[in-house]
Amino acid sequence: MDLKERVHAHRDQIIRIRRDLHRIPETAYEEKKTSAYVARCLGETGLSVQTGMARHGVVGLLETGVPGPGLLIRAEMDALPVREETGLPFSSAHEGAMHACGHDGHMAMVLGAAMVLSRIRERLKGSVKFVFQPAEEGPGGAQPMIEAGVMEDPKVDYALGCHLWPGIPVGAIGVRPGPFMAAMNRFDLTITGKGGHAAMPHECVDALDTGVQVVGALQRMVSRQLDPLCPGVVTVGEFHAGTAFNVISSTAEMSGTCRTFDRRIWESWPSRMETIVQGVCRAMGAGYELRFRFSYPPLVNDPSVARMVRQCAEAVVGPDQVVEPEPTMGGEDMAFFLERAKGCFFFLGAGHENRAPLHSPRFDFSEDVLPIGTETFCRVALHLLG
Repeated sequence: MDLKERVHAHRDQIIRIRRDLHRIPETAYEEKKTSAYVARCLGETGLSVQTGMARHGVVGLLETGVPGPGLLIRAEMDALPVREETGLPFSSAHEGAMHACGHDGHMAMVLGAAMVLSRIRERLKGSVKFVFQPAEEGPGGAQPMIEAGVMEDPKVDYALGCHLWPGIPVGAIGVRPGPFMAAMNRFDLTITGKGGHAAMPHECVDALDTGVQVVGALQRMVSRQLDPLCPGVVTVGEFHAGTAFNVISSTAEMSGTCRTFDRRIWESWPSRMETIVQGVCRAMGAGYELRFRFSYPPLVNDPSVARMVRQCAEAVVGPDQVVEPEPTMGGEDMAFFLERAKGCFFFLGAGHENRAPLHSPRFDFSEDVLPIGTETFCRVALHLLG
């Protein structure tokens, strides 16, 4: 059989795996049932299986016995704390958890690739690691798996990942070289003033008003401090202050995120923000506590590997169905793998009319795209290791 026929022979099994996993969603670092299911599937392919990496991470290792490069193919296992509203016959059996970001599909495609490649290992050299990581949605499982040694023994030279993406048509493949997904951070800020009667503001330090000024100043950090050709986003997603209509608030709390494709800007966010918050609070007579947490670095695809993935994708779906998506300010901890190995993260189209967005309680996708992702993984593996 040729590769397309081999993948098609596993089509029903790949779809069944997706549905099985969709029924048992587990949120970050709670992926016990999911990891056990994945480990069992990998074991059935004849691969050596390692479990318990970074708590619930699973790695299936295909060794060819022939010297060559190492390839890592990654999927995420965690679900979101979302109550499912799809009405699917295989809906979540876990109340308050749902695979609303397509991770069930990602796992099914990578397990499909493991099934196919394990049966044609004589056509490969080197090794393939099928990596299933916990906690992509946060706080991030890629870095802990790297610290646990997933990139070594055998060494990983190339890394691949895929995300189902409603922003491009069903069945299309999106490949983009260079910066593709943004670096992301989180900040939490508490402003402390002096509360009092709403009719006597001169006796108070209004934490709410100070916070409002901080929000505006943070927006000007992007519009007036960053090069307009280097995109950046600062979003305050939470703001809590006040307890009554006639009381000046003594505290204000806010949380938000900063996004950019530029690593230097990413690393500069804390100092930039500290300067602004300190200045506004000092002018208003308020105190503050700023907590800043680095999350994921920019996701950057290696240009040469991206070109090769594009060629393989064209062989799967045809040149007309391969697109170059716009970069997105969304973040992905696949970026950590791509910092340490040449690789590519690509999108698989799940868009259709009246589609629900990612992270929606109604998110779903056409299962017809799953063999497309599996075949793409396999073709890239054959190209790199064949």
